Amino acid sequence: MNSVHGNDEERLDALFRAYRDACPTPEASANFMPNLWRQIESRQSFTFSFRRMANAFVTAAVALSIALGVYMSLPRSNPNYYSQTYIEALAEANSLDTPDIVGPVRLDLSNR
Repeated sequence: MNSVHGNDEERLDALFRAYRDACPTPEASANFMPNLWRQIESRQSFTFSFRRMANAFVTAAVALSIALGVYMSLPRSNPNYYSQTYIEALAEANSLDTPDIVGPVRLDLSNR
């Protein structure tokens, strides 16, 4: 059983050696870390500004929702205005006591 694991380990070590030979590690220059941080910060600035803008929109939406909720919950000066149904509003606007369409008609037959 040991010979099987030893064989696999030797093959894995050979694979790692071949990988190291194919991809040598580059030597770090004096500007390696400053360049690396400049690249990281350039990518983070866009993400950070987008995140900050998204947070501002969410905050504004929550504030507007709360303001509209408070506005809608305030009592009105004329509470019956909104409690009427459509039929009641039409009946109040056009009462049957004084119809505008029906009126006295005079027929003048003397000109004939």
